[in-house]
Amino acid sequence: MASASVAAEGAMADKRATQWRIRRIWSGLGVGTAAACAGIAAVTLLVIFGYVIAKGVTALNIDFFIHLPRPVGIEGGGVSNGIVGSAIIVAISAVLATPLGVLAGIYLALFGRGVLAEAVRFLADVLSGVPSIVIGLFAYTVLVAPLKHFSAFSASFAFAILMLPIIVRTSEEAIRTVPRVIREGALALGMSTYNATINVVLPAARGAIITGLLLGVARVTGETAPLLFTAFGSQFWEVNPANPMAELSLQVFTYAISPYEDYHRQAWAGALILIVAVFIINLAARMALRSRVSRG
Repeated sequence: MASASVAAEGAMADKRATQWRIRRIWSGLGVGTAAACAGIAAVTLLVIFGYVIAKGVTALNIDFFIHLPRPVGIEGGGVSNGIVGSAIIVAISAVLATPLGVLAGIYLALFGRGVLAEAVRFLADVLSGVPSIVIGLFAYTVLVAPLKHFSAFSASFAFAILMLPIIVRTSEEAIRTVPRVIREGALALGMSTYNATINVVLPAARGAIITGLLLGVARVTGETAPLLFTAFGSQFWEVNPANPMAELSLQVFTYAISPYEDYHRQAWAGALILIVAVFIINLAARMALRSRVSRG
């Protein structure tokens, strides 16, 4: 009996050792596959970034940043109107989307219950996956066609719709991370629900909300499809959002499909500016989130 028991225990130990080795092999394969995929993604990004730098750096100079586009056939010029137009359009879209997105996030995080809250979350998730060209067509139908006039404001309206689901969901999650005892403590001290939310909860979640806003800005910075139906573009200085306005990504698209080599070089330079802008915005978002985590 004793020898049989020892043999059984030895067999069980061998079985456990075999299972442990198999688990280690599968774990190593999983980690290796994940690392390979991450490496492929990183290398792809670096290759694209390096190619854009190589193609676009030749057209980058001070004139490219301060001059207007020149007529077809005349080399040189710049995209200063497109850079300024991009800043105006994105700024207006942020002003339109941020209050609505943050208020929706407050409702979902603190007060939203039942079917309505779930419907809002579902619609926000669906809206985040809608192609940008569809949003551009919607803005054209709502603002451009009735007014029979292209405008930068209609482009900002389309961009605000694209930014809205990102701001809503990030604001909701940011407010949810604020400990409930903080809000309850404010209420216990006699503050109204409004004051507790505005003066206590929102400041505590400010870092993550700003991160969501920056991610929304990065989302629309390189968009072109909505601009074809809204801003339309311009070869001149224009700072009135009620009029058609130049936008950098739209200029890149226009130059890229033209048959002129100088326009192609400027398109690559404009693409490089857009990539650098998106990189800086995402870096700012990560720094905002990191500073919030370090303070927490």
